[in-house]
Amino acid sequence: MKLSEIKELITIFDESKLSTLKLESETFSLKLGKEGKKPKVIEEVVAQVAPRIPLPPKAEVAIQAPQKATNTTADFITSPMVGTFYRSPSPGAAPYISIGDTIKKGQTIGIVEAMKIMNEIEAEFDCKILEIEVNDAQPVEFGTKLVMVEKI
Repeated sequence: MKLSEIKELITIFDESKLSTLKLESETFSLKLGKEGKKPKVIEEVVAQVAPRIPLPPKAEVAIQAPQKATNTTADFITSPMVGTFYRSPSPGAAPYISIGDTIKKGQTIGIVEAMKIMNEIEAEFDCKILEIEVNDAQPVEFGTKLVMVEKI
């Protein structure tokens, strides 16, 4: 298993509600666990799992956390399926939507990947984006609130 795959598994695990994960094959064994609600730092876990593989230098990434808005007339665009939500068409690309954007019916707001198939999620009505409820690459379930909107 490649180091990048291990890091991806750790990231998905940290964002999930799982408390432990055990993965074994003939030549590889990986055990992950969370202590309470505080997940372990990725670099520390990878260093424990694969101590002989050099880690790439740390890159500083600015991640914008979803902002909370208060609005009692808000509606939500929800996930139509179980999968992983992505805010942009590819890594490093601009997100489909941002807070404050006004979008039209049928405009793509994100992608839900399910079984290696990328499903575009479209707005069902004209609206203004008030809040983005989920982070990029976050697992979602059917009915998960993706975006808080105000109908126009």
